[in-house]
Amino acid sequence: MEFKNYYEVLGVERSASQDEVKRAYRKMARKYHPDVSKETDSEARFKEVGEAYEVLKDPEKRAAYDQLGANWKEGQDFRPPPDWNQGFEFHGGGFTEADASQFSDFFESLFGGDFSAQGPSRGAHGSMRGEDTHAKVQIELEDAYHGAARSLTLRHSELGPDGRPQLKSRTLNVRIPRGVHQGQHIRLVGQGATGFGKGEAGDLYLEIEFRPHDHYRVEGRDVYLELPLAPWEAALGARIKVPTPDGAVELKIPPDSKPGNKMRLKGRGIPGKTAGDLYVVLQVVLPPADSEQARSLYREMEQKLAFNPRAGLGV
Repeated sequence: MEFKNYYEVLGVERSASQDEVKRAYRKMARKYHPDVSKETDSEARFKEVGEAYEVLKDPEKRAAYDQLGANWKEGQDFRPPPDWNQGFEFHGGGFTEADASQFSDFFESLFGGDFSAQGPSRGAHGSMRGEDTHAKVQIELEDAYHGAARSLTLRHSELGPDGRPQLKSRTLNVRIPRGVHQGQHIRLVGQGATGFGKGEAGDLYLEIEFRPHDHYRVEGRDVYLELPLAPWEAALGARIKVPTPDGAVELKIPPDSKPGNKMRLKGRGIPGKTAGDLYVVLQVVLPPADSEQARSLYREMEQKLAFNPRAGLGV
């Protein structure tokens, strides 16, 4: 995939103001419009101009694009770093001259294909409400059981005195309520993009994401724990302590338990109006035969137990 220099496409410098970008686009769009242009490649150039303007007209997309730096040149083979646009959420306001599906692979690799979100609403007297913004916040599973406070540093862009987008950082102290679940959105009123004129700021939506856990996995509000058992615990039954995100509990293992059997602890999943359940999945772990005594015990089992694990295979 070739890197596209959108500034060169519109014929402006990187230092160009937003007004200069707009004027350059209008000039180029008139020049290459397929209905009036006599250029043989007018349609392709018109699409290229529209794609460049779609990025450079949007302060957030432009700030993100500028992070790529000046090391890339037009036509160079391009592979974006995996975290190049971390901290940005892009929201399109609709297209006027081109269809998103006609944009290049380079554009799609940077900004993706979801441009269905509506832009900010414009009120009377030139005021405009700021856009709603979105970010993900990672929490521990235990935070969903007890609640937590988190300090988040978010990046956003805003127009500077020279009319160019500038990258800013801000820190928010956020309260994570008890009972949140994976994928849930927390709305922070007025913490989105700044409005224009007398327009109010947009809202910030935080999407909850659980960090991977060493012991548990989550499905909705249900939590799963794989519980290792010694062979005699599974065969004879036992009472053992089992960890949960809300503290250890005592669990009665029934005799003759099989690997993969599930035991349900009702209401021990993620809290909520209807709490989830915690499922304990039994796993039998064999002691290692790493001593003569251990090997002797295994040989004794082999001789005294009439056990064929492959009896059902017919061989």
